Amino acid sequence: MANAVHEDAIKKLKLLFTVVERSKSEFYLDFLSQFEVNCQMALPGLGTASSEMINMLGLNRHKAVILSAVREDRVEEIMKALETKFETIKNGKGIAFAVPMSSIVGVSVYQFLSNNRLKKGE
Repeated sequence: MANAVHEDAIKKLKLLFTVVERSKSEFYLDFLSQFEVNCQMALPGLGTASSEMINMLGLNRHKAVILSAVREDRVEEIMKALETKFETIKNGKGIAFAVPMSSIVGVSVYQFLSNNRLKKGE
C-alpha cells in the first residue's frame, strides 16, 4: 500500500499558536522550522492593552500570531524551547499554546503536515 499511512506511523497533530512582537516574527518562524514544522503562517495582530498600560509597561501593540502545524509528540519540546527564547531574546517575549487538530482531509495533506511522508516502496 504505497499511498496508505501505516497505523503505527500515524502521529496526532496540534495547531501551535505563538504570539510575539511583529518585528520578531521572522526569527520565530525560522526557529520553529527546526522542529520539523512544514506549515506555518504569520498573521498581523494588535494587542488590546490600553494606551496608558502600553506606555506604563513599555509594551508594543503590534504583534504577530504564528500558526504552526506540529506533531503532538514534538509539542513539549517546542514549548520548552520557546520558553527559553521568550526569556533570553531581547524584546522576544511572547505566549504560546497548542490545540488539537481533530481531522484532516487527505493522506497527502496529513503526511506533509506531520513530516511523515512514506518513502518509495513502503
